[in-house]
Amino acid sequence: MNRRPLLCALSSLLLAALPLAPAMAQSVTLKASHQFPGGKGDVRDEMVQMIARDVAAANVGLEIKVFPGSSLVKAQEQWKAMQTGQIDMTSFPLDYASGFHPQFGATLMPGLVKGHDHARRINASRFMQDIKAIIEQGGAKVLADAWLAGGFGGKTKCIRVPADAAGLKVRSAGATFAQMWAGAGASIVSIPSNEVYSALQQGVAEGTDTSSGSFVSFRLYEQLKCLTAPGDNALWFMYEPVLISLKSWNKLNAAQQAALMAASKKAEDYFAAESKGLDEKMVAAYQKAGVEVVTLTDAEAQAWRDVAQKTSYKSFAETVPGGKELIEKALSVK
Repeated sequence: MNRRPLLCALSSLLLAALPLAPAMAQSVTLKASHQFPGGKGDVRDEMVQMIARDVAAANVGLEIKVFPGSSLVKAQEQWKAMQTGQIDMTSFPLDYASGFHPQFGATLMPGLVKGHDHARRINASRFMQDIKAIIEQGGAKVLADAWLAGGFGGKTKCIRVPADAAGLKVRSAGATFAQMWAGAGASIVSIPSNEVYSALQQGVAEGTDTSSGSFVSFRLYEQLKCLTAPGDNALWFMYEPVLISLKSWNKLNAAQQAALMAASKKAEDYFAAESKGLDEKMVAAYQKAGVEVVTLTDAEAQAWRDVAQKTSYKSFAETVPGGKELIEKALSVK
């Protein structure tokens, strides 16, 4: 009889503790890595930081630790690091993984995306459905879409027409642009965007293409004499989504997945509102630094497209599995 109150008390304590056990078991920490400067206004870093803050505020037992500036994984190794489990998430220029999936080269194809509004239409296209299917086959999932415009920079002169590139050492962000540069007579320097400043400084590169965000956040205005800005004839657009490893995604419970998707949608909307402003901020920063800023005329842009058709587009259609169909689907988006 005396043991009964004790047993009841123990049972009550066990029952009270039960709801806490699953919550503790479901607590997850994700590692998010990217190459861009942290806490310095780069919109790609801000997207990831925003997702981390909103997921924490959702209080679903999910934490995201952000490692910016290639502090955990080198710029071009983020994709592989997701596959091996070294990281869980990344903000990543998808073309960097074209060595694994050559179809990704279409997401940095000269002249394929014509402007910021066109990029948003591309996101809803059959072209992007195919690209995202390949991303998932590769073991990752898109959390947030992001297309960045960009341009060209010259250390000693403006780069306006293909003849301006002849004989120059040019850093190119990916294979498709590298083929166009080579077709114009340039020699190619293959390095990620976070190494461009030192390459220009040391004379390893004399020109570069990169995104509007990187032109500013990496302070390339300190090394360049002339910037060819996107203007109304942007040739350079690159897909740089926020990705999560499917293995990491599948470890999350339904509430955590819902919170992560809601936070990612908010970050994507933030980016869409900021993306065109990045071009304007870039122009303002370069003018303030005393760098000459030019934009391409219709004829100049067409001259580059003509080179790209004979090099980048031709090679992609002939050598990449399904490449011709991918390009046709992208070009069908008006």
